[in-house]
Amino acid sequence: MKRILLVLLVLVLCGLGITAYFGTREDDVGAAPAAAQADAAELVKRGAYLARAGDCMACHTTRGGAAYAGGRAIQTPFGAIHAPNITSDKETGIGDWNADDFWRAIHNGKSKDGTLLYPAFPYPNYTRVTRADSDALYAYFKTVPPVHQVNKEPELRFPFNYRFLLAGWRALYFRPGVYEAEPTQNAEWNRGAYLVQGLGHCSACHAPRNFLGATTSGENLSGAMIPMLNWYASSLTGERGEGLGKWEVQHIVDLLKTGVSAQGAASGPMAEVVQESLQYLDEKDVRAMAVYLKSLPQNEKAEEPAGPRRNPETEQMLSLGASLYEKHCVECHKASGEGQPPGYPALAGNRSLLLASPVNPIRAVLHGGYPPSTAGNPRPYGMPPFGAILNDDEVAAVVSFVRNNWGNRGSMVTGDQINNYRSIVLE
Repeated sequence: MKRILLVLLVLVLCGLGITAYFGTREDDVGAAPAAAQADAAELVKRGAYLARAGDCMACHTTRGGAAYAGGRAIQTPFGAIHAPNITSDKETGIGDWNADDFWRAIHNGKSKDGTLLYPAFPYPNYTRVTRADSDALYAYFKTVPPVHQVNKEPELRFPFNYRFLLAGWRALYFRPGVYEAEPTQNAEWNRGAYLVQGLGHCSACHAPRNFLGATTSGENLSGAMIPMLNWYASSLTGERGEGLGKWEVQHIVDLLKTGVSAQGAASGPMAEVVQESLQYLDEKDVRAMAVYLKSLPQNEKAEEPAGPRRNPETEQMLSLGASLYEKHCVECHKASGEGQPPGYPALAGNRSLLLASPVNPIRAVLHGGYPPSTAGNPRPYGMPPFGAILNDDEVAAVVSFVRNNWGNRGSMVTGDQINNYRSIVLE
């Protein structure tokens, strides 16, 4: 018995040792500081551009607050994590950090003092960023005016409030490493992959996650529900339904750069990403991202959506939906569902309507919405809210109708589903 207990103890200790090693180790590859740049102003300018590409302000700035002063609550299934102050303030920001400290954070997911960072900060993506780009970002953030704003502690439920458990998460799901170019692809494709996988951190929304909040299938951008925002991030792979299979590269470029395209418009959280980040990127970088996304293979598990089983109840609901569509929607979206792109998106073949989850069209009908206002589309056409004039069953009927007309196929929507989202609005 003592021998068995000893063996078990040794196995436990070995397991803890392995977890500690993989959960706290740091990767030094590419850690050497970039060669000094003669033009400091150009380095700062480049860092500002990269901060836009990473949309750093989205998390590190509260509504109406000082830029990058932190405090915004990032809601997760495990509780709230407040984004830290990353201004140049030396007491509450990163004013006393050096370039190595900054690199340690984005590449290895550790704070200056070695504290393990929660992956609400997307270091599993940012680890792909080169040291040269890290140093440019650091140079820019050194110029951000200091704001004295004390950081807030995470508000996580047990046991996720014990930070040391992150070592186990990191051992399972995090491997630091700078992006390595794919030799079989050209420079444009690799640039797009670098931006999408790294600073763009597209997988943060568009990749499925497991019960511990980890994306476990690499760059699987097959679409996912964003639980705390109650929004579905569509697939960016090659499905012809909800994916990009029918999109041309220019369609993707238009959407990312202006928020609208011949195939649809950005809405919900993506509209904010386009407005605050992507519209400011160089055309060549946006095109590189589009080229990379267009090359992603179709998800092998993708299935053609099934239409509803026809019976008197569904026929009655679809008939009601048709009459409501005729009354409220046909002027913009047309009887044929072809719309008037890019101002009024087509509904026929619209990938938001082909999703397994109907949450996006439900929220669009209830709360309306606008594509982002961008330089390429400064006065976007908007969708008015109908939640005040249609009851739950009527909204369900019209959403069911547009999901099952003009060749679209989707599940029926119920009044109970509508009621679940009636009081939810995008932050």
